[in-house]
Amino acid sequence: MQAKRRYNALVAKRKTSPAGSKETSAPTKDVAALADVLTSVHAKAKVLSEALPYMQRYDRKTVVVKYGGHAMGDPELAQNFARDIVLIKQSGVNPVVVHGGGPQIGSLLERLNIKSEFKGGLRVTDRETVDVVEMVLAGSVNKEIVSAINDQGGKAVGICGKDANLMRAKRLERRWREPGSDIDELLDLGFVGEPALVEPHIVDVIIQSDLIPVVAPIGVGPDGETLNINADTFAAALAVAMKVKRLMLLTDVDGVLDKDGQLIRAMTTGEALSLIEDGTISGGMIPKIESCVDVISEGVEAVVIINGKVPHAVLLELFTEHGAGTLIERRKQSGRMRAPR
Repeated sequence: MQAKRRYNALVAKRKTSPAGSKETSAPTKDVAALADVLTSVHAKAKVLSEALPYMQRYDRKTVVVKYGGHAMGDPELAQNFARDIVLIKQSGVNPVVVHGGGPQIGSLLERLNIKSEFKGGLRVTDRETVDVVEMVLAGSVNKEIVSAINDQGGKAVGICGKDANLMRAKRLERRWREPGSDIDELLDLGFVGEPALVEPHIVDVIIQSDLIPVVAPIGVGPDGETLNINADTFAAALAVAMKVKRLMLLTDVDGVLDKDGQLIRAMTTGEALSLIEDGTISGGMIPKIESCVDVISEGVEAVVIINGKVPHAVLLELFTEHGAGTLIERRKQSGRMRAPR
């Protein structure tokens, strides 16, 4: 729109200039500016044209987008994300947003002077804490994302895993061993859960309309209790149950790096496991990649790990050949290019 207004202004200026004046006698700055505007417009048209095959690939397909990290805390990035979600919905893609909210939970717990206990590096969620977790995730954070999408012209609906029994969960069990000890301890993490049964009917109903589901990672336990579920785990379970085209994990890192620190743009599940075995993938990235491999083995076509701090990362991944992170798939698709940035 800005380019169009500049173009119209320049044309109007040229029409109203006195005949024979210096402004119209030779190539001028106005002519150069007009050429720049046309070049910009043509470049944008070229980008839109090149997006066509990718739009056709995802037409009426469902993608689950796990939204979290610093992208949620940056107003400009949050606005870009909301706009991207509205755009892909308008393009015929069915986005399902699953969000985190760890920093917001921690902030409210601190304000309420509720101290967190940790066992084996994991937060213990007691009844008082889980009430705060539900209030933040299914309340303020969820509605903030819904409002952001609606402000960009979309029609978002906020739900959580308790709605229509979307996500039935069980208590998460973790074993931990004290350093120097030979005895495993079964940790009681309180109201922390993991998916047990996914019933995605409510999400199916929403995405078949013009609405966009925004889902908080809260599950319902065997006795009807609220269980807090890791957002990555929740998104993966939902993606498997819906057999989606793509699972997109927005993180604070570019993706998977090789031994030289360079971004690996695409790899198969077999290559991913080999990189774990030889130590290229290490630390906290190991469980994330193992989860990606499991998701693909269960029927999701591919998973991509994206840096959510990159503006319009979702659009770059879905509608360009360059992508925006590390793509993991069962086997390399012919014609799929991952060009360097």
